[in-house]
Amino acid sequence: MKPLFKQFVVGLASILLVTSSPLLAQSIKAPQSGPQLLVLGDSLSAEYGLPRGAGWVTLLGNQLRKEGSSWQITNASISGETTAGGLSRLPDLLKRVKPRLVIIELGANDALRGLSLTASQKNLKEMIVMSKKSGAEVLLLGMQIPPNYGQEYTKQFVRLFVSLAQSEQVALLPFFLEGVATRPELFQADRIHPNEQAQPIMFGNVWKAMEPFRALLQSN
Repeated sequence: MKPLFKQFVVGLASILLVTSSPLLAQSIKAPQSGPQLLVLGDSLSAEYGLPRGAGWVTLLGNQLRKEGSSWQITNASISGETTAGGLSRLPDLLKRVKPRLVIIELGANDALRGLSLTASQKNLKEMIVMSKKSGAEVLLLGMQIPPNYGQEYTKQFVRLFVSLAQSEQVALLPFFLEGVATRPELFQADRIHPNEQAQPIMFGNVWKAMEPFRALLQSN
């Protein structure tokens, strides 16, 4: 693993652990007309340190509009969110938003806190199962952590996402920050959070992983 990525995830751990008040990406409002896409993530999806409207989720919305899609996006991401937090919020979100596609970008904060990966996997599985039972498709975004957390723990964390995607038969983006994590010019001044220039790359990673849903995203 390259030094910058190690610096990124170690530094991110220190910032997230001292976050006292979670930052909600946007207020959750009543769904607008059209099919709904729900993004449930942490600071990487909550526009942490970015101008409002500059994050990858907004870029995804722009792409959908460019293609003439009627889909609407609700970004329910919170800075510092864990899988337990996401699981606790999901039932209400599914009830109010009624999404047909759910993107789950959670798990990194669990690992950076050294929490049980068994519990993390259980939480993510419950979120996937809950989303599918509501009638939604699911895209899972994977992350990585540095080897200083222990080689076995690091490997288990990566396998966690792959295993869930296979067992629950959902789409997977193996590494959300592919093409970003090793490039220092793509980080904010804290050298931890991706900057505005990194967002198109993050969006591109997600958009490529959404290939199985392209036909769905053109439906009404």
